[in-house]
This record gives sequence, structure tokens and C-alpha cells, in this order.
Amino acid sequence: MKKNIEPCYYGDYLKLASFLDAQKPVSGQYGAEAHDETLFIIVHQAYELWFKQILHELSSVMKVFSQDEVKDQHLTTVVHRLKRVIKIQALLNQQIDVMETMTPQDFLSFRNFLVPASGFQSIQFKVLEISLGLKSKFRIDFDKASFYNRLTDEHREFLENLEQEESLFERVESWLERMPFLEFGEFKFWQLYKDATDSMLDQERSIIEQNDMLNDEEKVQQLKEHTNTRANFDALLDADKFEQVREAGRFRLSHRATLSALFINMYRDEPVFNLPFQLITCLTEVDEMLTLWRYKHMMMVQRMLGSKIGTGGSSGHDYLRRTTESNRIFQDFFNLATFLLPKGALPELPKEVERALGYHFSN
Repeated sequence: MKKNIEPCYYGDYLKLASFLDAQKPVSGQYGAEAHDETLFIIVHQAYELWFKQILHELSSVMKVFSQDEVKDQHLTTVVHRLKRVIKIQALLNQQIDVMETMTPQDFLSFRNFLVPASGFQSIQFKVLEISLGLKSKFRIDFDKASFYNRLTDEHREFLENLEQEESLFERVESWLERMPFLEFGEFKFWQLYKDATDSMLDQERSIIEQNDMLNDEEKVQQLKEHTNTRANFDALLDADKFEQVREAGRFRLSHRATLSALFINMYRDEPVFNLPFQLITCLTEVDEMLTLWRYKHMMMVQRMLGSKIGTGGSSGHDYLRRTTESNRIFQDFFNLATFLLPKGALPELPKEVERALGYHFSN
């Protein structure tokens, strides 16, 4: 590594002169400056700095998945950087606790001076959502109508162009579809899985039918629920049925990508599947952290504003509640738990498949 020629001074390196002069409370322009507006500004500026770092990490991850081949050593880096993103998200969630040291009356002392500025106008957060895979067609109705309404023409055009690019969700989906082990010689994963689940479901039905602790009404209800469970498994294993429920919105991943993700999750102890399992887990946690952030933000807004509308014109708390419930990205990975088998019930893989999934050395 080369040695620096010019000495590096801390304040100059961090641009502190301009950075620490970037907090300009609006309330002071109209009378006495509201004390807590400085906190409000700093927390949101900190959000934007961390959004920048998350996007920096995400950009490198997306670059890896844009390749036709994702090498193991690159996947190691991807998992490492996504874990960093998750740590940052945890920090963002904690920042809401700092914001909540401000009382509703403290907020009201400057809130009306901010209209129509809103978190709706955070371009970096919108880039984050779109890049992960939350594009317009997956948003709740209010979002679809208003997502671009409060932006400059320049920002609107930039985000509309970004929507046309492949998201991380789409790139991971393509990567899962290329997973070579669903079919391996004579082996077909879905047939092995179907045999195991049929046996499990037959056993569960027999337990219900022979349970003397249930009255007739309870037995009918449990058998009805069992029939619905079997229908879910049938839909997973039948490409045509799967496509029907996918169009209805119950799945977002393609059929092959879903089966690959399920195979990886069930046999995650196989060496080749260890890093892919960690990747799926990281993406699940990124989505979970984002959902928690929305939830904590929603609760903070209700605490500060009650039922008032937001500064950006949304229905405030009600809007945030709906986005918390609906604006999920990697929900398919959460739902894989529906179809998992206990470790003790996992079918034994054929020797040739097990060997292909492991690391073997010989002289």
C-alpha cells in the first residue's frame, strides 16, 4: 500500500465545517426556535447517511447477482455485507427510541413549519425499496397513486427508470431457478418431497380420525383444516396449480425458485447449501428489520400525531399501518416454514446427490 503524501486532518477528512453547519431549524425563521427541531433534523440526517451506506452495500450485492455465475467466494462476501446491512437496520430502529424522547407537544411546536416536506420525499429510501424489489405494482393502492406525486421531475424520472431495472428480488429469483440439484440424474427433488409429505399428511389425518378426545364437530373442523393443508402442499408441487395461486398473490417467487429455496432450507447442513441458506436467512432478516422499522415508525407517528394527517398528505398512522402489513418483499422466504419437514423426517438423499452436495477429498 502506498503512503499518503499530504497529511490527513480529521476535520477536513470528514468535512465537519460544512457537515456540522447543515442543521438549520425552520422554526427560528418565524419566532423563537423550537429546541427539539435540532434533534428532529439530526435523526433524519443520520437516517439518510445510513441509507447511503445500505445502498452502497446493496449495490455490490446486486452486482454479484447480475452475473451468470455466482461463485462461492462472492457469496461469502454477499452474506457478510448483508449482515452489515442488518446491523445498520437494527441501529435505525434504535434511533426511533431517541426520537421518542421528544414529546408530542414538542413536535407540534415546529411541525406545521415543515409542510409539505415528508419522509415520502426521501429518494434514498425509495431507491432502497425499489432496488430490493418493492416496485409500484406490489404497493398498496395509496402508494401506487401517490408514490411519485411529491417529487421533482428529475427525481420522478430517475425512480421511474430504476423501476425498469432488475431488483435484487428478481436477480435472486433467477439465481435460485438456476440451482442445478432439483434434478440430478434420475433424482427429482419434488418426487422425493411429495412421497415424504404424503406419508406425513396421511399420518396426521389418521391421528385426527382416531383421536377420541375430539367430539364430532371438532373432528370435522380439524379434518377440514387438514384438507386445506394438503391443498397447499398439492399447489406447491403442481406447476399449474402453483401458477394459479401465484397469480392470486399467495406466492411471488416462481415455481422452480420456490422449490429450490425449499430444498436449500431443508438440507441446509449439506456443505454446498450452507452459504445459500445464509443468504436466504439474511434476506429474510432484511425484510423483517424493514417491517419492524415501519412498525416502530407507525407507533411513533400515532404517539406524536394521533389521527392527524401526515405532513406529506397521507392518512398518517393509518397509512403507515397498511404499509407495515402489505409492503413486504421476501415474504415467500418466511412462508417456506409452512412446507418444512422436521429434520428427523427428512428423506435420505441418494448417494450420488449427497456426494455432489458435499466436499470430498482423496489421495
